[in-house]
Amino acid sequence: MKSKKENPYKEVLTQLIVDVFEKSGNTALNYKQVAAKLNVKDSDAKVAIADILNDGTRAGQFEQPERGKFKLRQLNVYITGKVDMTADGSAYIVPEDELENDIYVAPRKLRQALHGDRVKVHVYERKKGRKREGEVVEILERAKTDFTGTIDMSNSYAFFLPDDRKMLHDIFIPLDNLNGAKDGEKVLVSIIEWPKNAKNPIGRVKHVLGKKGENNTEMNAILADFGFPLEFPKEVEKEANAIPEDITAEEIAKRRDFRSTTTFTIDPADAKDFDDAISYQVLENGNYEIGVHIADVSHYVIPDTALDKEAFERGTSVYLVDRVIPMLPERLSNNLCSLRPNEDKLCFSAVFELDDKANVIDQWFGRTVIHSDRRFSYEEAQEIIEGKEDTLAPAILKLNELAFILRDRKFKNGAISFESEEVKFHLDENGKPIGVYTKIRKEAHKLIEDFMLLANRKVAEFIGKQGRGKNKLPFVYRFHDVPNPETLTNFSQFASRFGHRLVIKSDKETAKSLNSLMTKIEGSKEQNLLTSLAVRSMAKAIYTTKKTSHYGLAFDYYTHFTSPIRRYPDVMVHRLLQYYLEGGNKINADHYEKMSEHSSQMEKKAAEAERASIKYKQAEFLQDQIGVEYTGIVSGVTEWGMYVEIEENKCEGMVRLRDITDDFYTLDEKNYAIIGQRKKKVYQLGDEVQIKVKKVDLEKRQIDFTLIS
Repeated sequence: MKSKKENPYKEVLTQLIVDVFEKSGNTALNYKQVAAKLNVKDSDAKVAIADILNDGTRAGQFEQPERGKFKLRQLNVYITGKVDMTADGSAYIVPEDELENDIYVAPRKLRQALHGDRVKVHVYERKKGRKREGEVVEILERAKTDFTGTIDMSNSYAFFLPDDRKMLHDIFIPLDNLNGAKDGEKVLVSIIEWPKNAKNPIGRVKHVLGKKGENNTEMNAILADFGFPLEFPKEVEKEANAIPEDITAEEIAKRRDFRSTTTFTIDPADAKDFDDAISYQVLENGNYEIGVHIADVSHYVIPDTALDKEAFERGTSVYLVDRVIPMLPERLSNNLCSLRPNEDKLCFSAVFELDDKANVIDQWFGRTVIHSDRRFSYEEAQEIIEGKEDTLAPAILKLNELAFILRDRKFKNGAISFESEEVKFHLDENGKPIGVYTKIRKEAHKLIEDFMLLANRKVAEFIGKQGRGKNKLPFVYRFHDVPNPETLTNFSQFASRFGHRLVIKSDKETAKSLNSLMTKIEGSKEQNLLTSLAVRSMAKAIYTTKKTSHYGLAFDYYTHFTSPIRRYPDVMVHRLLQYYLEGGNKINADHYEKMSEHSSQMEKKAAEAERASIKYKQAEFLQDQIGVEYTGIVSGVTEWGMYVEIEENKCEGMVRLRDITDDFYTLDEKNYAIIGQRKKKVYQLGDEVQIKVKKVDLEKRQIDFTLIS
């Protein structure tokens, strides 16, 4: 048998083939494609390439992902991703490349990585039928180094026991790092070192939060846990206090003067930071000039100052159950920038001429000075809408009439109305909840909201519609994507169990159908459940320079312009708008995109902190009610239990599957239910059940219920 003649150029040709795969990002190619990339047309040379690929596959240099196609075999695969810790100390790495599957990492191979860290992982060659495994080779970025928890003292050292269930290591605290903390106290600790072979990191106490279980301690612990600072740095307070209070004649001369125009604010009764005011006057042609006047924070907060950097880092004010943690120091948020009545104030304004049908006939954007005549609470404005006499009644009634037209038009264009009940607590002087109530949004709330939406939309349109392609002006938008079709289908199937039919063929039909559903369920026992599930089936709104539209509001252009005292993106929007009004051209869009991403992250953290404070207050409210029976609605199902929301007070707790003793129950994920394996009894999302309060764990913010059969 004749042996195949050895190609004398095999080594050189092999290296050229390897280069082809490396340059193409190791895409799978057949021998003809490799030959084409090498510009080889000779048929003998093509055969030689095919031979090298086949021989190299047998030798382990190449692999064949599909018949006739080859790629380089990668023995050393490294990926980057985020650590998702499990309860047993192992983790899954969620790759940054979304097309990759998660990689399992055993506890001993985590190499001191913690939950949320960004890491580099060496991925092992997969054994047949096994999930991909790997080990952490480098920690690229720590998600957090500060943790809240409790000090446990001994004579010569102390340990810190973290509250975070995903932080599985206690932290060793040398006695000279205690910062005055005492045994059993709740503290904020920072990891300062983690010796190579040590089981536990070493830390120091940053803040003593106080005695466990006290309201102030627990609220501060929630803030610290989500990375919000507990106080402003001295340098920031100093800068804020140095800003002069007086408005100079020179500054007023640069602005449009609205001080003699009827102007007022409408806010919650307990508000101290008034972001927005409305001015109203009837024009000679019978139309209405309505000014939406927003606190001119960007006049006081200058880029790259300590004040600006701190506001950017915080990103937003945080609203816990019993307190507000402002984005700006009090001197600005409650004083200089706050549009208080009977004081001259600097604003950035969007001024509209509207006709009787609420059409925008003309618009103007720019810096102004105002003088608010009155400060209304929502309740006071509502009384006027409902007929109470007042000198400003004509203005408020006309504004309400125009707001109604704007609202109606918005819904006709496909906006979605999610009206869920907002839970509030009556607190005693120590912050302990003594009652629960739901906040009702009336016309006065909606009046203000509709004019704020108008300003946000028109500012976004004004910039967004200028220039095309490369000449578009970069801007910060509030973008809300269309819903994921699969999630929407699941929600639709679930709503049908309550007798509600959704049409989800197109985005517009979906919006119309959802609005009809929201109107139908108002006041029903399933309102909260279906509203929160509908909201969850929607995409989350984010800040970005890349996309302009808002699906939920049915606006092609939308931004946040109206709350710069409590949201940093609004400050960015004010600065950009002023820059463009002055004739400025292009700015660095990437820089603003990074700032937008940070703002979206901080907004998410603030919402999580707010939810955690509500969970704490719910647990505290039920702490003294062990054994009390309630009617509840099944609000969630998991493989270890079902969540139940008490109808009367909206407190949510869990019935653990192991505590339901009449059968062995398992999760039916597709149908949002748990099912008894023998008797086939079903508990489904939305079912009414009787429960009693079994146990409350304040530290973990957990409530356990027992199901009453």
